[in-house]
Amino acid sequence: MSTENCFHCGNEVVKRDEIIFEEKSFCCVGCRTVYEIFSQNDLSCYYDFEKSPGATPLDIKGKYDFLNDEKIVSKLLDFEEQGTHIVSLYIPHIHCSSCIWILENLQKLDKGIVSSQVNFHEKKVRIIYGPEETHLKKIVELLSTIGYEPYISLENYENKKPTIDRTLIYKIGVAFFSFGNIMLLSFPEYFEVGEFWIEQYKGFFRWLIFALALPPFFYSASGYYVSAWKSIKSKMLNIDIPIALGIVVMFVRSTIDIFFDYGQGFFDSMCGLIFFMLLGKLFQQKTYNFLSFERDYKSYFPIAVTKVNSDGQEEPIQIYDIVKGDRLLIRNQELIPVDGILISPEASIDYSFVTGEAIAITKKSGDKIFAGGKQIGKVIEMEVLHSVSQSYLTQLWSNDVFQKRVEQKYKNVTDTISRYFTPALLLLAFASFGFWVFKEVVTAFNVFTAILIVACPCALALTAPFTLGNVLRIMGYKKLYLKNTTVIEQFTKVDTLVFDKTGTITTNKKTAITYEGTELDLLELKLLKNVLRGSNHPLSRRLYDFIPNQDKLEVTHFEEVTGKGIFAEIDNHSVKLGSSQFLQHMSENTHKKTKVHVEIDAVYKGSYVFNNQYREGLEKLFENLAKKYNLVVLSGDNDGERKILEKMLPQATILVFNQKPEQKLEYIENLQKQGKNVMMIGDGLNDAGALAQSNVGISISENVNVFSPACDGILDASQFSKIDYFLRFSKNAMKTIYMSFGLSLLYNVVGLSYAVSGNLLPIVAAIIMPLSTVTIVSFVTLMSNFYARR
Repeated sequence: MSTENCFHCGNEVVKRDEIIFEEKSFCCVGCRTVYEIFSQNDLSCYYDFEKSPGATPLDIKGKYDFLNDEKIVSKLLDFEEQGTHIVSLYIPHIHCSSCIWILENLQKLDKGIVSSQVNFHEKKVRIIYGPEETHLKKIVELLSTIGYEPYISLENYENKKPTIDRTLIYKIGVAFFSFGNIMLLSFPEYFEVGEFWIEQYKGFFRWLIFALALPPFFYSASGYYVSAWKSIKSKMLNIDIPIALGIVVMFVRSTIDIFFDYGQGFFDSMCGLIFFMLLGKLFQQKTYNFLSFERDYKSYFPIAVTKVNSDGQEEPIQIYDIVKGDRLLIRNQELIPVDGILISPEASIDYSFVTGEAIAITKKSGDKIFAGGKQIGKVIEMEVLHSVSQSYLTQLWSNDVFQKRVEQKYKNVTDTISRYFTPALLLLAFASFGFWVFKEVVTAFNVFTAILIVACPCALALTAPFTLGNVLRIMGYKKLYLKNTTVIEQFTKVDTLVFDKTGTITTNKKTAITYEGTELDLLELKLLKNVLRGSNHPLSRRLYDFIPNQDKLEVTHFEEVTGKGIFAEIDNHSVKLGSSQFLQHMSENTHKKTKVHVEIDAVYKGSYVFNNQYREGLEKLFENLAKKYNLVVLSGDNDGERKILEKMLPQATILVFNQKPEQKLEYIENLQKQGKNVMMIGDGLNDAGALAQSNVGISISENVNVFSPACDGILDASQFSKIDYFLRFSKNAMKTIYMSFGLSLLYNVVGLSYAVSGNLLPIVAAIIMPLSTVTIVSFVTLMSNFYARR
């Protein structure tokens, strides 16, 4: 009976069961319904990415009724606030670009879904939705209806990670068992032992070898057949096609040898080939997982949170030292790093980093507040419910909303080579087979199989991710935490470096601070100390440390105007701090020093004068950078220190002062219009817009819990003098990639020359293939470590 393939899922359709809709063939009503849903919602592009990418939807009536229970739903949610819920669902069926495309367009199928983001590596989709317009049960049923049923286990919803898939290990075990036993049974024939019992049982041994070869052929190697078949169906040739073809050729040839008594065949080579290739795949998988783990763990932000001790003393601690029950102090614009309970009477939380909505939510004492929110206004205190989740913070930082669209040249090179490599390889294999088959049939099959195996471009494909993954790890150890590997490549394209002044090239550590004006009494100092307690501005933090400890007072109103100053109401007094323009007090500033002016109860008191201390190694750093880059210092401060900076910094350095945050952004934009590739280094507070606009934005962190998702990297302030080192290291990383490309291609050329000449057996090729992967990974690791030490 003639058959067609289902337009949606690709399964064979028997003519009598065929469902025709819009001149397309479907295997069942479910597949047709999914097609209708996509078509009606203008999502038929789903089928353009890959032919027949879908799965047949299953009947799920009543299966997810337990999601009507709000307590269970609350356990499954990552984030639960008024108007916004976020859930991460594990979806095993995710396998191709069509899956990603449809799952990131779910808002077209359900208007209650705000956005969805796929993590292809982990097969997860993170969905943000409005609980008033839709429900988790409805979303899960929608996903199941279109063939993407999520994995939800009630037994382990506290820990939503699915069970570990050990299939690959089982396949390796089966292949190794058969490989070892077949080799053992083949020894007598290898050594041509002619004893009576060998001759008598030769047939039995051969058929026993055949039986032992069946499990590796049908089970262990099944992944290659499935991948090759999907590749052929989608009309895109991947590397699994020649591997699968080589295995099938060896099996068929060996079966014919035994059946017609030509010899014992190549079952030992075939099983050895499968075993070594799977071993190479396991090595690759383990290395990727190791890099992923290191990236997740090591990419914590080098920010400090202020912990309030039992005696009321404040001390900065690293976020990964936070434990349940700790009491934290969160200042204006600081990130809430963990879930907790609000202790202060009231708080205003901005969850725009999580939800994309910039409307602040008011919380009362005793309410739960979630990690990822940003405190707006006066200082608050909270009690920790859970220790910090590194993976959550990394996910928040890496949110697609804040990603910059960058060219990824190394990926294009890898993809281009892989696209043309497979057809060229198949052509060479068949041409060589045609040449040898007229000379010696056995050699022809050996040559054909060896070519298909030895030229596997696995090592070629691993070059870029392993190099950049290792560089990312090394930079993390040296306290530069990058958002992703594409930033490394962007480093190599930078030609202009723009530095903020206050808090970037100057340090926030205690320096000489003097007061000019009417002497402040104890009450006024107490008011100032408590107002400054809520600010994160570098000058505020320095002044807060400078003023002696005072009793705590409740701040009733707190407003910080970015780049200008603070207005606060406290204990029935009003306090204004900031620039002279903000206080509308035009004082004589003949020396144009950095000042913070003070006004209490509408009476101008005076100003604190700061003698800036520049970071150690600043002059040497700028001297080295000036040889290769255009340098700019962009400051919101006045030009009082222009002469000092002109003496300290190279002559070509451009100094720009009195820049508001929006003017900094415009300045970066103008540089880019001139064709410059700009890297901005700022403190992440007043420079958020400029960091976002620049090609690469690096935020300096110095015991300040300010979170800037727009930046591409966070540099610990102690490593400021090593910026030149990081830029050079990035260029050497790209050089390593190109060198390893050359090494991988050289390996393929040498291997193929031996294979075509008939001097390379399939089993040797199977051993060499994973060894080439080890060689490439070792090479890029050694080279990147070598450049790191230099």
